[in-house]
Amino acid sequence: MTTTTSAAVEVRSLRRRYGSFEAVRGVSFDVRRGELFALLGTNGAGKTTTMDMVAGFGRPDAGNVRVLGRDPYSERRVLRPRLGIMLQEGGLPPDLTVSESAAMWAGTLTDPRPVVEALDLVDLRHREHVRVRQLSGGERRRLDLALAVMGRPAVLLLDEPTTGLDPENRRNAWQMVRALLADGVTVLMTTHYLNEAQELADRLAIMHRGEVVTAGSTAEVVAQHPARIIFGLPHGVDLPALPGLRDPYDGEHGPGRVTLRTDDLQDTLTELLGWARRHDIELAGLEARPASLEEAFLAVAESEEVPA
Repeated sequence: MTTTTSAAVEVRSLRRRYGSFEAVRGVSFDVRRGELFALLGTNGAGKTTTMDMVAGFGRPDAGNVRVLGRDPYSERRVLRPRLGIMLQEGGLPPDLTVSESAAMWAGTLTDPRPVVEALDLVDLRHREHVRVRQLSGGERRRLDLALAVMGRPAVLLLDEPTTGLDPENRRNAWQMVRALLADGVTVLMTTHYLNEAQELADRLAIMHRGEVVTAGSTAEVVAQHPARIIFGLPHGVDLPALPGLRDPYDGEHGPGRVTLRTDDLQDTLTELLGWARRHDIELAGLEARPASLEEAFLAVAESEEVPA
C-alpha cells in the first residue's frame, strides 16, 4: 500500500450546528494519502455530517476542511473530478435500468471507467437491464459503489458502504476497496461494522456526541482498554497481588466467577497460573480475552459524559 506523510484529507476544528443542536463539535483528523481511515460512532455521533462537509455538501460553521489541498465547498467544481462519493442514499431515478444509470453517471465524469467494467467490479453486469426500482437493497448499494469508483477517484468517500449487503458481497466489496488502496486511492469511510473497520482501516476514529473521543490504529485504540481474565475460584480462596491489574477483581460473570482487568495480560496470566499451580488450585473455565475494538467502541458509546 502506497502512503506518504502528506494528508489527502485534513479536518481542523470542524463545527456544524443545526439550530440549537451542535452536531459536530471541534472535530479534527487527517487522512494520509493511500490509506483507509474509518469513522466509527453510534447513530447521531456526527459521522455523516462530518462526511458531508468533507464531500463539500455543506459549509462548516467553524473550522476548515481540505481535500487534496482544496476547500471542498468553495472549490467543488475543481475538486469534483478527483472525488468518488457514496452516500447512504443514492437517489437514482427508479425507472432507469442499471446500465442506463451507469451510463448517465459516466456522462458527468471526465475519465470514466467503461460501464461494463464498473458493473463487473460489483458483480452487477448480469442485472444491467433491470430497472433500479426492481433491485434489492443490497444490489442498490452495489450500484452506488460502482458509480462512486467509476470516475477513477484519487479520494473515495464511503458512507456506510456495505449496509444491506450479504456476507459474500460484503467480502467482495472489501476486496475491491483493498485493490483501490493498493493503487494509491485514499479512502474515508463511515461504518457500523466493527469487523469491517478492523479488516480495512489503517487508522480510525470513534466519535461520540459530535466529538472524536479516540483515534489511531486499531491496536492503539484497543490498547487503551484492559484485557480480561475470567475464571472460577474455589470458595474461601483469596487471590494474591498480581501485576498489571487495573481494578479490583469482581464477579460480573456470575456467582463464583472472577474477572480480572489487566493492562499486561501476559504478566498477569503468568503470575496467576504459577500461583494456581503452586497451590494446586483449579481455575475453572479459565478464559483470557485481550481487549477488542468492540470493547473500545462500547466504552465510548456507553459514556454518559457530555462534552464541554
